[in-house]
Amino acid sequence: MKLVECVPNFSEGRDKGVIAAITDAVRSVEGVRVLDVDPGSATNRTVFTFAGSPEAVSEAAFRAISKGLELIDMSRHKGEHARQGACDVCPFVPISEVSMAECVALAKALAARVGKELNVPVYLYAEAAAKPERRRLPDIRVGEYEALADKLKQAKWKPDFGPAKFLPRSGAVTIGARNFLIAYNVNLNTRSVKLAKRIAFRVRETGGNKRDEKGKFVKDSKGNPIIEPGLFKSVQGTGWLIPEYQRAQITVNILDIEASPLHEVFDACCDLASGLGCRVTGSEVVGMVPRRVLTEAGRYFLKKQGLSPGVSEQELIDNAVQSLGLCDVSEFDPAQKIIEARFQAQSPLGDMTLRRFSDELASDSPAPGGGSAAALIGALGASLAAMVAALTHGKKGFEKIREEMEKLGEDAHALKAEQVAAIDADTAAFNGVMAAMRLPGESAPQRALRTAEIERANKEAIRVPLETLKRTIPTLDLAQAAAKNGNPNSLSDAGVAAVSARAAACGAYYNVLINLAGITNKTWRDKTGKEAQGLFKTACAKAENIESFVLRRLRDL
Repeated sequence: MKLVECVPNFSEGRDKGVIAAITDAVRSVEGVRVLDVDPGSATNRTVFTFAGSPEAVSEAAFRAISKGLELIDMSRHKGEHARQGACDVCPFVPISEVSMAECVALAKALAARVGKELNVPVYLYAEAAAKPERRRLPDIRVGEYEALADKLKQAKWKPDFGPAKFLPRSGAVTIGARNFLIAYNVNLNTRSVKLAKRIAFRVRETGGNKRDEKGKFVKDSKGNPIIEPGLFKSVQGTGWLIPEYQRAQITVNILDIEASPLHEVFDACCDLASGLGCRVTGSEVVGMVPRRVLTEAGRYFLKKQGLSPGVSEQELIDNAVQSLGLCDVSEFDPAQKIIEARFQAQSPLGDMTLRRFSDELASDSPAPGGGSAAALIGALGASLAAMVAALTHGKKGFEKIREEMEKLGEDAHALKAEQVAAIDADTAAFNGVMAAMRLPGESAPQRALRTAEIERANKEAIRVPLETLKRTIPTLDLAQAAAKNGNPNSLSDAGVAAVSARAAACGAYYNVLINLAGITNKTWRDKTGKEAQGLFKTACAKAENIESFVLRRLRDL
């Protein structure tokens, strides 16, 4: 899932009608979800957060900016927050399966469009900045709206896009790309803000006054305090007291989660707190986070515990929530706090109980059918390979292959997740064929459309089981590694993993063949059929080798 977040800030935090209109403009784009709308009366500013596919988010950002410029009059704006435009800043943030380079491209394309179609000055900032001196937003916004008219007369302040002309109503727009920012608080078992600040100053990039072993400030030869750099790059922080929690917190902004992973910041706070005689009781995430923040944290803490990180994604998230103490002062619901979870498609079959799915499969409904069953069997094969890896990882005498088993488990869980998703995808593809066949065909245009839709739907009904078939090949490789190198007490489980993968390959191949009959494009049909046949033969050969090996070993026990 390719996901981009956009966080435009508009210079209006009091007029509910204007805020609602901008929100509606964002929601008018299919595939975009509004995650948060945060207005501030004192700042007279609203921060909108929405996410979706790159193309959809770019369109939503343009519509939002267009609506904001239409409704907001900067010549009348007053507020506590620095600003120089109706849409003051609009950053793109990579969330999932999207690179920073892609976000930079989005920012530049949007900036060009806004400058041309809306005819306003546009500056690029952060990772999208065209000039080094324009990377920092405060540097671009120096003097704010009140200084903009004079700035635009200067050559060095020529906009990157749009006219070098002061527009009293609109001001200027700043568009860019940046890393995801996490607002994060670490809870202490004390009300001492002093201790919280001491920890925060050691964690944050700018650091703080250096102290000796007795806690006193260290000074240079001139009597000036020596500043000690902090432990983490791109981290801001301080300490404060939260009355409703009756405890102090280390509050930080992590500006670059790649340079300073959340779990490492948390662990450092724990170590520093212990050195000061207090302890961390938990932490809280303000707002939302990308899924990888928690899966990486879960993997990190499992490794610290000497356990295999080759577990399911849900287990990684659960471990992260517990290890970070994210429910210490308030509930942490992954379904609401993880950005990708807000976009997760429904899985009516994948979420069924085994008994309910079996009943559904046994009913007179044509779907779910063999394709969904093949995907399920494939998921079971991958699950068994993961199980053998987990049972081998911590076993005495297998220390030399611990990393291999970790990787095996991680790969197996990834395959399992994809096969589970295919259970619903296969049924959805079949339903798509049925829907295409029900299209009207009275007139020539209708018949042409119906024929094209049936062809497209049949190709999708082939693609899904073909992907299921493809995934059985790496599953068999994992099963073979589990059988040869894994815990010998789980040899039979590795064997069943291979048998399951082979059964999945058979079922998927059969579904490819039966749907190929409906394809009219002979070239595409022959090419796809040949590909599927090759995959099927490969899967069968691998499965036979594993079966021979497992049976030989089992008979020798």
